[in-house]
Amino acid sequence: MKVHHLNCGTMHLRGGPRLVCHVLLLETDAQGLVLVDSGFGLMDIATRGRRVGPARHYIKPALDPEETAARQVERLGFQRADVRHVVLTHFDADHIGGLADFPHATVHVTAAEAHGAIHAPSWRERLRFRPAQWAHGPSVVEHSPDGEAWRGFAAAKELDSIAPGIVLVALPGHTRGHACVAVDTGTRWILHAGDAFYHPGTLDGRTPVPVALRAMEAAVAYDLKQVRANHARLGELHRRAEPDLAIICAHDPALYERMREGSHRCR
Repeated sequence: MKVHHLNCGTMHLRGGPRLVCHVLLLETDAQGLVLVDSGFGLMDIATRGRRVGPARHYIKPALDPEETAARQVERLGFQRADVRHVVLTHFDADHIGGLADFPHATVHVTAAEAHGAIHAPSWRERLRFRPAQWAHGPSVVEHSPDGEAWRGFAAAKELDSIAPGIVLVALPGHTRGHACVAVDTGTRWILHAGDAFYHPGTLDGRTPVPVALRAMEAAVAYDLKQVRANHARLGELHRRAEPDLAIICAHDPALYERMREGSHRCR
């Protein structure tokens, strides 16, 4: 499976570092293109960020149309209709803003995330999630990750209806139904951990994590105790340094550049 690493939304966190929206574009044999998350989309830009909600004043997205998944897919020589599936880590606006640019794609998410965002949100979730992001009526498939264990994670489900080697791993905490997405590239696995962590220092325990990132992570956590337990679990996996596994997150620019440059060298 060929993997493209895309930045689908540069952000400039108020009082903190520059961030990216690290999206994976997968070329599969049978199901066309698959996106893991979608970053910001063209409709977010057309509405000057209003679809993003009040968070835009804190994360300060660049909202550059050339960074959208739609434009980057086209620059790679594909059509938007070639994107058949989008697998989401969670429903925050900086992860689903591009959905409307691929209206015929099937959207895959955990059932817990769909419950908290679409079906029965709490008052905090009603403030957090933006129904305008799915107002175009996408086909949403809800998954309960209860299959075989994956690398020690008990709640995992292979999405073989899309393609072999795509695994949805439940890791709630950041949101009610947050998930990681593991992708088998043929030579190694990439674990896209979404917003389960924001900075490599969270995993290595040595590199200082910017205060603004720690504060944002705590402020938006659905379950902060679970977030910290996730840090410990991912940190343990990081320290094992398995040669066939790369752990990434959605927003760290250094991890994004490392993966993008590595994929270029492998071509």
